[in-house]
Amino acid sequence: MISRRDAAIQLDIPLEMAAKHGIPKQVAPDVLAALEAEPPAWLVQSRLNRTGKPVWAELRCVVCRFAEVERPKKWWPSWTFLACDDHDADELPVVPDGAHRDATYGVGSRFVAYVDSVPA
Repeated sequence: MISRRDAAIQLDIPLEMAAKHGIPKQVAPDVLAALEAEPPAWLVQSRLNRTGKPVWAELRCVVCRFAEVERPKKWWPSWTFLACDDHDADELPVVPDGAHRDATYGVGSRFVAYVDSVPA
């Protein structure tokens, strides 16, 4: 069985939309495969209405490779890399020469988004 959340990720739709259109809390893989093979009108319309903004984002730590999939938030920066919040600074990639590093905490369940920028 596949959770509704994992089904929403696989169908690339918001979790709320999956619930609204009757996808149960647990769905059989063959039922999900049938939805993908012959998508209902609401799913076809959802895919046609895409604005280019991703529905889900894969977050992956550059240090330990831990990963999770989350809905992107408007406040997330365009990061250079992500790392789990429990990694020490000496485990992170080296700051490029002349660059400045900013950190944004609270991305996903445990990530810090690092942005390396070179002053103009």
